[in-house]
Amino acid sequence: MTKNIFRTALAASICLGLASCSLKEDLGSTLTKSQADSVITVESLLKNAYNSLQMPYQDFSNSWGMSEMSTDEAVGPTRAGDWDDNGVWRQLHEHTWTADHSHIQGTFNSLLQLQFAATNVMNFHPTAKQAAEARFLRALSMYTTLDLWGQVPFRNPGDNLLNAPKVLKPQETIDFMISELKAIIPDLPGGMGTPAYQANQSAAKFLLMKIYLNKGAFLNRKAPTFDAGDMQSVISYADEITTAGYSLANNYFDNFAYNNDALSTENIFTQQNGPGLSTVRSGNSAYARWKFTLHYNQDPSGWNGFATLSDFYDSFEAADTRRGGPYTIVTANSGLNVGFLVGQQYDKNGVALKDRKGNMLSFTREVALKETGNNLEVTGIRVLKYPPDFVTSNGKAKDGNDASNDYVFFRYADVLLMKAEALLRTGQNGPALIQVNMLRAQRGATNLGTLDLNSLLAERGRELYWEGWRRQDLIRFGKFLDPWQLKTQDDPRNLLFPIPTSALAVNKNLSQNTGY
Repeated sequence: MTKNIFRTALAASICLGLASCSLKEDLGSTLTKSQADSVITVESLLKNAYNSLQMPYQDFSNSWGMSEMSTDEAVGPTRAGDWDDNGVWRQLHEHTWTADHSHIQGTFNSLLQLQFAATNVMNFHPTAKQAAEARFLRALSMYTTLDLWGQVPFRNPGDNLLNAPKVLKPQETIDFMISELKAIIPDLPGGMGTPAYQANQSAAKFLLMKIYLNKGAFLNRKAPTFDAGDMQSVISYADEITTAGYSLANNYFDNFAYNNDALSTENIFTQQNGPGLSTVRSGNSAYARWKFTLHYNQDPSGWNGFATLSDFYDSFEAADTRRGGPYTIVTANSGLNVGFLVGQQYDKNGVALKDRKGNMLSFTREVALKETGNNLEVTGIRVLKYPPDFVTSNGKAKDGNDASNDYVFFRYADVLLMKAEALLRTGQNGPALIQVNMLRAQRGATNLGTLDLNSLLAERGRELYWEGWRRQDLIRFGKFLDPWQLKTQDDPRNLLFPIPTSALAVNKNLSQNTGY
């Protein structure tokens, strides 16, 4: 039995990231443990676990789509025949998804694949540091699964893979993640001296902050509560991360640039991208961050899809640098600004661009879920948060897998905002306001005179737009079921996503969420 379990674990590991193969075929292998040891190493398994971050997070149809398209920050209009995709983007924005929604299913599967890849590292006698990194990645995948579905399939290292995994409830998951993260911190490398794409002590503390801040929402999404002790934990971990040496970037968009690994003083945890990495993880999705929103006739040429909503855009002051403007390398090579693109667009020579129908390429404030008119290619304010990489490819925008913008998971600005929220929720309004105004001053925005939960939620939106936190924030602040542009009604069931039908079929320990 031990030999069979080992072969199953090895085959599943290979099939879930290292190669494309059939698990059924590999289970028939006669590979022995000593032979396997010469084929794969703990280092390669850990690398596979890091590579497994790509699908659930970088791929925009996975957790990003579920966490942004379902909010007031993003919309994916169908433009005649473009971007229909059987209505999956419209369903996310309107909250009309079902248990058979393809992106919900894909995200669920990819998060569990990440959890498996991380857990599998621990089957092969890793060092304390390797085990700590793997356990961090496992905790991250569990956190996102809990956030989206409220229950987490889970296996311990060495579990029989022929049996369905057990399923952890919210409190069990929270307790496990907190215990794990606290246990691994001493074995992780420090913060600022470690590449942001490697699990580190500050990243673990950041994730602990998220858990403590969202605990009450995870346990009762309809009426979250906020324990004073949990809020103090958020504050304490924020102070420890600050002590590690992070600071706000001078240029907001440096955090997302092709060389953000060198420029950013904020990025705490990222996924590395760049030349050569595509050969080990089937590419990266950095380039999709500009492709999925830009028009076909812009440079770089885009897929003319996603947009933001005018109500959200209007929440920014004109002088707020987060709203965007010229960015030296990008603007010089293409004429593009970064941030929000609204109105007439130009090429690098200052020539006004047109769409494919001959209209002036002037992005409008107005947008509909289904666009059919002559102006369907220009509706919607576009978002360009990751400046296109014009350097890796010698002056031509990188449209493929070698774009070097590292994907950002955790940033120091969020640390400051989480601390401000914890202060505010424990009645410390003055210190909370100081935190927020320090951030706003760095971004060129005027100081707020007062701070309440509504203004803090708005500030989180302005700082963290399109970074995958908006759905979670709206739930925690009790706003996710409110109407907004292009969403007029809702149902409390939508505070959780449905367990995919395919997952229910293979794991009897899962139960469908209420209302589906």
